[in-house]
Amino acid sequence: MNRGTALAGAAALVTGLALTGCSPAGGPELEVTGAFMPQPVSDMAAGFLVVKNIGGSTDRLTSVTSSLSDSVTIHETRNQAMRMVTSFEIPAGGELDLERGGNHIMFMDLKERPKQGETVALKLHFEKADPITVDVPVKETTYNPKKQ
Repeated sequence: MNRGTALAGAAALVTGLALTGCSPAGGPELEVTGAFMPQPVSDMAAGFLVVKNIGGSTDRLTSVTSSLSDSVTIHETRNQAMRMVTSFEIPAGGELDLERGGNHIMFMDLKERPKQGETVALKLHFEKADPITVDVPVKETTYNPKKQ
């Protein structure tokens, strides 16, 4: 097997795995799945994903950064009203579900509008665990995995 084939195989293996963030033993162990961004139709966009905590202690999502926007915030939705929050809890043995119609990531003043089929890189920052970088696929504007 030549080096190029080995590297391609390794890259394929890595892209098929969930993205994880490590922390000290007994601490939170986080993995990110189901990430997507509907194709934006204005200078704003939303991002959705699930952060699972298979570790032994609670953590918090404290911020999100991306080169797509200098203004990326996290929002909760309650009683059909959206408001910015400073963090979301990720309980030990539980998960944080950022989904359409609920809690989510907001990208304001986009530097460009990504198109369906592209990916957007973002970095999730936590209170305890190391940051996790996620390549988020851009889906059609109406995409909703809960209704598939």
